Amino acid sequence: MPKLRVHNITITLDGFAAGPHQRLEYPLGEGFAGMHEWMISAMREQAEGGTGIDVDRCRRAEENIGATIMGRNMFGPQRGPWPDETWQGWWGDNPPYHNDVFVHTHHLRPSLVMEGGTTFHFTDESVETVLERAFKAAGGKDVRIGGGAATVQQYLRAGLVDEMHLAIVPALLGRGERLLDNLEDGIDGYRVAELVASPAATHALLVRR
Repeated sequence: MPKLRVHNITITLDGFAAGPHQRLEYPLGEGFAGMHEWMISAMREQAEGGTGIDVDRCRRAEENIGATIMGRNMFGPQRGPWPDETWQGWWGDNPPYHNDVFVHTHHLRPSLVMEGGTTFHFTDESVETVLERAFKAAGGKDVRIGGGAATVQQYLRAGLVDEMHLAIVPALLGRGERLLDNLEDGIDGYRVAELVASPAATHALLVRR
């Protein structure tokens, strides 16, 4: 059966997945940009044929993915109604997804076809309906939630996530957006199936019981 997976969600030791005041100059929020250094280094090492714990986790994130789900805050810095439709994401003309990407938003716009096989679909439907659409688009492969924290929380609260990989970096932020707050019963059905560490991050894999 296809799965709904979360990968490479980086959190600090005090549980923050983004800093405060996200905007164009600070896409991940103030103070959070350096938290992804483990992944940037791992992707560079992977491109050079390297191996290791961090490289392996980055590689796993790309395996058997047929569609992606994300929140509007991950797609861009704008809030509220779209001022226009010129914003096409952070990633240039050829985004790294190469599949259908479903963007949760209260402000709809036409689907956006990009180079490399990525098409962004903007939806205000329920998480259950969006996941159904994503599984259909994935054609038998798994679906990945790209982020951000609020979107991951919605799917956890609904009990829809099958696997979630967290990368816990050795840093404290003190403010921003926590990943695992206010989940109520949404976290009860999971167990830690794997816990390994590199010098840069501790990797935890949560799976359904």
